[in-house]
Amino acid sequence: MNAWGHFKTITSHKFLVMKYCFKVGLYKQGFLHDLSKYSPTEFMVGAKYYQGTRSPNNAEREATGVSTSWLHHKGRNQHHFEYWIDYSISPRGLVGMKMPKKYVAEMFCDRLAASKVYRGQDFQPGDPYQFFQYGKKKRLLMHPATSELLETILI
Repeated sequence: MNAWGHFKTITSHKFLVMKYCFKVGLYKQGFLHDLSKYSPTEFMVGAKYYQGTRSPNNAEREATGVSTSWLHHKGRNQHHFEYWIDYSISPRGLVGMKMPKKYVAEMFCDRLAASKVYRGQDFQPGDPYQFFQYGKKKRLLMHPATSELLETILI
């Protein structure tokens, strides 16, 4: 359990996202970004699985088969495309909804900040785009217009 390390990591990330959001005029989103990470549901799991070099959600998922922290987080933070997955009548099943541009912009700020925090001195400007490319197969439910807009911003 590393509560202090986790607190420093999520706070550094939050302040970087806030800085980038402010640069593009997203003041409210910058202030409110990822506040759910400080809730007991997310914070305790983050402290338990803290590693400092990657998301503790992945470590929780590897250890237990599910990330309860992530399920809580994505349902409360509109800058994650998973927030925008809904049932469709036609075609039937789960589909990604088109995200409002202000949340795509926040998602970009989030990815940039996460890359800087987790990569530290090894950060390269192309890291957020590389991460986007790496996860392309996992984003099957991201709305095509959202994916295209995010990719355009990342390039």
